[in-house]
Amino acid sequence: MFTVDDIDETLESLRARGAELVGGVVQCKDAYRLCYIRGPEGLLIGLAQELG
Repeated sequence: MFTVDDIDETLESLRARGAELVGGVVQCKDAYRLCYIRGPEGLLIGLAQELG
């Protein structure tokens, strides 16, 4: 799991490089937005954006 400042911006950048969103972006209360992506090599990576 990697912490990012802006999950939407990060997803846009990674999609341009061949990554695919797995499922969707979920929000955990008012604390985090989380998602998983699969990179072009097949690796699964978690992204987390702390809110507030």
